[in-house]
Amino acid sequence: MNIFSGLFTDTIFYKKLFKLGFPITLQAFLVSLVGVSDAFMLGGIDQNEMADVSLATQIQFLQSMVVFAITYAVSILGAQYWGKNDKESISKIFRIGLRSIGSTSLFVALLCTFCPEMLMRIFAEEGPMVKIGAEYLRIAGFSYLLTGVSQCYLTILKNTNKADLSAIIGGSAVILNIILNYIFIYGHFGFPAMGAKGAALATLIARIIELLAGILSSFQKGAIKAQWKRLFEKYPALSKDFQKCVLPLLGGVIFWGVGFSSYTAVLGHLGEDAAAANAAAAVLRDLLCCLTDGMAGATIIIVGNELGAGKLELGKLYGCRFAILSAIVGVITMGAVLLLAPVVINNMKLTAEASELLRGMFYILSFYMIGRCINTVVINGVFGAGGDTLFDMYSLAVCMWGLAVPLAFLGAFVFHWPILLVYGCTCIDEVGKLPWVFNHFRRFIWVKDLTRNNVDN
Repeated sequence: MNIFSGLFTDTIFYKKLFKLGFPITLQAFLVSLVGVSDAFMLGGIDQNEMADVSLATQIQFLQSMVVFAITYAVSILGAQYWGKNDKESISKIFRIGLRSIGSTSLFVALLCTFCPEMLMRIFAEEGPMVKIGAEYLRIAGFSYLLTGVSQCYLTILKNTNKADLSAIIGGSAVILNIILNYIFIYGHFGFPAMGAKGAALATLIARIIELLAGILSSFQKGAIKAQWKRLFEKYPALSKDFQKCVLPLLGGVIFWGVGFSSYTAVLGHLGEDAAAANAAAAVLRDLLCCLTDGMAGATIIIVGNELGAGKLELGKLYGCRFAILSAIVGVITMGAVLLLAPVVINNMKLTAEASELLRGMFYILSFYMIGRCINTVVINGVFGAGGDTLFDMYSLAVCMWGLAVPLAFLGAFVFHWPILLVYGCTCIDEVGKLPWVFNHFRRFIWVKDLTRNNVDN
């Protein structure tokens, strides 16, 4: 198999990629714009409000990691059964996903609503930071429950040839969120200026609209329906397959999510300048990662469809192409960080020290993006398409928790390294695991058909 043959000329492949990748990327980009609008609008009022809300949203970040694991497991199995044209099994997978995501999201929502101060003290020591963040969480908490359920609906749309509709629903909710941010944060059209609380209220309203639109989309002709009255039906075989996919994903996202939040906590304890610079750097990082996330989302569906249809060689070829394209995208995002860095720095109300820290962080981030792009597409997309989800957990245990997290903590609290060196420690894991990822890719363990015949009938 020549993986370079037709790499840039296979029109069928690129039509599939564009049809799925563009709406998924657009949706991810618009979602990231909410973080950008929060940062810019709150940063335009006060550096501390921006930093405090950034710390508060780490709770949502951790919950979103669990949502990611469950929806990706739904996507892995859904893509393969869609390739097999088995809609009934997809409907069952949908219900399994809703059960899992609903219970987890409800727990997080209750914690945010009733114990926000306790959660904020994990990330900050100073009184005002805890107070502002807690006010945000108390309002935004219920939206985390709604987000989990709506993301399950949008995932099914993506996996059943309706990625464009998923993007329209998700994108419209984001645009509404940004408009409401402007109204509630600053106080327009007769509303009082609410600052951080306004950002939380905007998020809650947008999530309500998004969920309602997701539910309405399932009433289309031919759409996969949740059939809520059958929500608690048992599907032993499918549940076993789902658990085999989701448990390693959960382990991986817990490692990654807690690790990433620990980076934020470390920098948050190094002072408000470090916290604000890190929050601003994260905005650009997350924005540029949208291209990679969209590509990974398309990969899991395109490769998974072929594997589920029994076309293993074609699935293998597509996986190799995505691995090559991920490296190209990594170099592009590296350049984008360097080009956009001055724009971000010049449009944030930061102290002189925070601005200088942010400039240095962007140089480090530019190299980090290459590893992040390759790892996201290959691990989450290519490996995930064939149900090979265990590798991610192992690599995170070694590279993040065995290397990056200990270095960051020791550098910050024991050796008292400069802030930029500590920040560099938080970025070392994505680059460090590249050789391991390439070696695992070459073994082609991920080339696997996960579907069953007459499952749980």
